[in-house]
Amino acid sequence: MLKVNEIHASYGPIVALRGVSLEVPEGGIVTILGANGAGKSSILRAISGLVRISHGTIEFMGKRIDHASPERIVQMGISQVPEGRQIFGELSVEENLRLGAYTRRNGGEIKKDMQRIYDYFPVLAERRKQTALTLSGGEQQMLAIGRALMARPRLLLLDEPSLGLAPLVTREIFEIVRALNGEGITVLLVEQNARIALGIAQYGYVMETGAVALSDKSETLRENEDVRRSYLGY
Repeated sequence: MLKVNEIHASYGPIVALRGVSLEVPEGGIVTILGANGAGKSSILRAISGLVRISHGTIEFMGKRIDHASPERIVQMGISQVPEGRQIFGELSVEENLRLGAYTRRNGGEIKKDMQRIYDYFPVLAERRKQTALTLSGGEQQMLAIGRALMARPRLLLLDEPSLGLAPLVTREIFEIVRALNGEGITVLLVEQNARIALGIAQYGYVMETGAVALSDKSETLRENEDVRRSYLGY
């Protein structure tokens, strides 16, 4: 579904990505692991069109998207849940969800999808009129995922969904991610909690200083001594 080939990207003089290549098969869950500053989020931002690459190509469903606008990339079927959630705190839960559907025009379908989000996250239905700032961290993460789903993505990019959340809430979030994948949404997951990421993904990439240092099936990475020592803590 997604093919990233030898991409390079920089923020001014700072090189963020150095020849990164990866693939995401349709219907799968792929995770990207690595320390802070390794380039994980930059890959997602490049795929979303928020960071321009200086070299290489990005293909989605066989079409190049590396020169497409972020809005066009959303319309093609890629939605990102950003690190830190980045919800609109002064707007209500319902208004945040409606903003997720900004590229769509069919009001009836939007209403149906909003109900689907409320079925996934009943707590959001209870709080639909509340401002997003009044939600707990876990509820805000649910809202960020719901907002991304309102664009009807085929590929969901998740950036550190467990960041700042209690273990119980983290497990709940990842159960929902697993359910979404079971309904046909492909997932590319950036996550520092390697144990839970490798538990849900079929394949993983390990990033170091802007490059892919290691890639393999999740079960193989779980048994890799370097991965165990650096990311799994045993």
